[in-house]
This record gives sequence, structure tokens and C-alpha cells, in this order.
Amino acid sequence: MELMAPRTITVAGEPGLTRITLARPDQGNGIDDVVIGELHAALDAAERDTERPVVVLCGRDGVFSDGMNFAAAADNDASDGGAAFFDLLRRFTTVPRVVVAQVDGKVAGGGVGLVAAADLVHATERSTFALPEALWGLLPCCVLPFLVRRIGFQKAYAATLSTQAVSAREAHRVHLVDELTERPEVALRQLVFRLTRLDPAVVGDAKRYFGGFSGIDDGAKARAVGEFSRLMSSPAVRGRISAFVHHGRYPWER
Repeated sequence: MELMAPRTITVAGEPGLTRITLARPDQGNGIDDVVIGELHAALDAAERDTERPVVVLCGRDGVFSDGMNFAAAADNDASDGGAAFFDLLRRFTTVPRVVVAQVDGKVAGGGVGLVAAADLVHATERSTFALPEALWGLLPCCVLPFLVRRIGFQKAYAATLSTQAVSAREAHRVHLVDELTERPEVALRQLVFRLTRLDPAVVGDAKRYFGGFSGIDDGAKARAVGEFSRLMSSPAVRGRISAFVHHGRYPWER
């Protein structure tokens, strides 16, 4: 049976790395079940490829990801969607490949989760990062365990409450971004040069060992998915999402 080509991402093999590009910038590279499934399939292929120890996730046209696809979320079971997204983020932290988020532009909501769950993050100066969920009456439930792991409790808490976008420089200062660069491909190639010299088993070993310190386990998943489901089932939240999907009206526009 012939496999269908992905609809929401592109996947390309390059020397030492697999490049996954979120390919719907006109839709904010929104995250839905299709995107999650295609990212899993790309990671499956990357695991089978012993010649490329690095997986690079990037956007294009100034958009990394705006997070949850509201149009899809309005029709889907919130609990299932939350569980699937949490599993994808956790897979970033366990797959025996070095996952690099290469950011050049806007990141919001669940897109911050993709960044926070990556092993390493490179970003350009024009990149911005925001958690706007509270404006909708939501919380970034599945994102937060991974964001807290990366930047700490208070920084994640403040970002959740403020909903304000932060610059790439600030993201670098709080360690959401590992390398700030205006030459992302040069920085990436330098990294790949070093990573290809590691014993392939070391990456998986490092992820297993460090994972023991993270607190990201089935209990964290149950709590995140349960709270996300509770919030998404609120009539007020669903009304805000419906008003946006059908009328283009934001929650703060009365």
C-alpha cells in the first residue's frame, strides 16, 4: 500500500539530520490531530534512519506555530486532543535523536510546548514567544510541565498570567532559547558536526537518565489532560472559541 504524503509538514533528509518543516504558515501552523499524527510518523522514520542523529523542527515565512487549531478544537474531544499533544511533547523528550527547534518568527500557545520539549532551541532575533491561553479562559496545561522543566516555575507562571509575548533575547535570558543567532543554518551545522561524533546510544541514554529528574510522567499527563478537558468543556470557553472561529471575534472584543 502506498503511503500518503503528509499534508501539514514536509520532511527532508539532509547530511546528519532530518528536517521537519511545519508547512501551513497561512494557518499559523496550527496544531491538530493531523499535525500530531504526521509529526509522529516523521519521528518514526527518523528513528529508523541510523545515518541522521538529529531532528530539526522549524516553521517558515516567519511563523513557527500559533498553537492549537481552534477550528479543529471546536469540533473534537478536548480530552483526546490534550492527551495526544502531551504524548507528542513527551516523545520529543524520549526519542533517541537530538530534537532541535529552529525558530525564526512567531511562537504561541502549543507552539511554545514544541519548543520547550525540544532538546535544543535555536532562534533568530525576530522571534517572539507567548502563552495567550488565559485570554480565552484556558491554561497551557500540556505545555507547562515541559516549560517548567526548561525555565522554572516562576518564569512559566508569570508567562501564563501575563499572556505577553517576549522577545527572543528575553527567551534566551530565561533559557527557553539555547542559542540566539542570525545565522541559524551555520549554528545548526556546527551543532550537527559535533553530534554526529557521539555514539548513537548516548542520546537515548542521556534522555533516559535526565528524564528521571523531570517529573514528566503518567501522573503529570493525567493532571494536564484532566485540567485541559475541564477548561475546554466550559460553556464560556467554548463560546469564545466559537465566536472566533465563526465570526473572527477575539475574547477581549465585546
